[in-house]
Amino acid sequence: MLLFLQKKKFFLNFLDGFGQGGGLEHGLIWGISALSIGGVLARPFGWPEAVWAVAGGAALVALGLLPLGAALRGVGEGGDVYLFLTGMMLLSELARREGLFDWLAAHVARRARGSAPILFGLVYAMGTLVTVFLSNDATAVVLTPAVAAVVRAAGATEPLPFLLVCAFVANAASFVLPISNPANLVIYGAHMPALLAWLRLYAAASAGAIIVTFLTLWLSQRDALRQQLNQAEVPDLSRSGALAAAGIVGTALVLLAASAFGLRLGLPTFLAGVATAAMVLAPKREAPFGVLRDISWSVLPLVAGLFVLVAGLDRSGLTDALSAALHQAALAAPRATVWAAGLLLGFGCNLVNNLPAGLMAGHAVQAAKVGARIQAGVLVGVDLGPNLSVTGSLATILWLAALRREGLHVTAWTFLRLGCVVMPAALVCALAAIFAG
Repeated sequence: MLLFLQKKKFFLNFLDGFGQGGGLEHGLIWGISALSIGGVLARPFGWPEAVWAVAGGAALVALGLLPLGAALRGVGEGGDVYLFLTGMMLLSELARREGLFDWLAAHVARRARGSAPILFGLVYAMGTLVTVFLSNDATAVVLTPAVAAVVRAAGATEPLPFLLVCAFVANAASFVLPISNPANLVIYGAHMPALLAWLRLYAAASAGAIIVTFLTLWLSQRDALRQQLNQAEVPDLSRSGALAAAGIVGTALVLLAASAFGLRLGLPTFLAGVATAAMVLAPKREAPFGVLRDISWSVLPLVAGLFVLVAGLDRSGLTDALSAALHQAALAAPRATVWAAGLLLGFGCNLVNNLPAGLMAGHAVQAAKVGARIQAGVLVGVDLGPNLSVTGSLATILWLAALRREGLHVTAWTFLRLGCVVMPAALVCALAAIFAG
């Protein structure tokens, strides 16, 4: 009952704060932002997501709803995220080109010895490791086609359970470390906790989310996991593939050290990606143009466009309303606010995608100056909530695109039915760990 009353008060405070602004200008900002985010999610005419995000931001500036200087400052706020994504995309593309992930996935399949349940568990473990040390987007983009190739080689009659792992673990394991999800950088901004402080705050919640997601996925797919598989052939790993692996391990160590000292993660990730590329390509005397050409650079303007949209929404008074409501809720009932903020964002980010939701939430949290556990509840909602639907996160959208390239399709309704079972249980478990900590 207390939680229900706290949620109601949160909504009333939010609406009251937002109503103090209003006006045609704010309505236009909201309308353009909604259309732009809708375009990102639906991709009308098959146009890339970045087109819609950039068009929305440009429209705000062209119509005088957002000064050019404010838009440029919004783009500049994403500097650490751009560097982080660039470094991760370099590492992921090198691993893909050199066959590292295919080699790892084939080894995993061979260890399964024809058992679908064992393969399911091993793929989940590998997906967890990739997410933790390379980010959830790497799991969606790189691991998905590798797993698709392995289950095809293993003669799986129902490959979907193994591919669903790539989508769900990408979000479930995305707050083990600060580097596991770009949304973590967005929510904390320049105030990222040091590694030990992060682990103290999120270790139990992460373990709970990973375990509960695995169990609910396993139970939902148990009939399909009765199939028999063939032994998969393990390809040879080239010397450059081994160098790529060494670079990824080195990058993980660098980022762990950066987290331990409370440093921002963008520049170390970028430099590690560049160093790994040089280490892999130099012995072959290969120019980097092929690697650079195959990277999905459209992710960067997409993120930049979303930062501009958030700057516009800030101008409309939305962030002030959110931060005021959050501040008042935190003062009135701080422990209940952990639940309220986490649940509201967990379900709400599926309506607008967790990147813009995370951007807004991050601004509101930093302005409200709430406690560490409320901020943790917000982050858990933004990171884990997208496991409800295909529109919830950029990682899931990228996963769908990877499936389409493999000739496989998962409908939004199929994912939603499964998400309604998997996500709420994991979200409640993770928030309970934050609440009790």
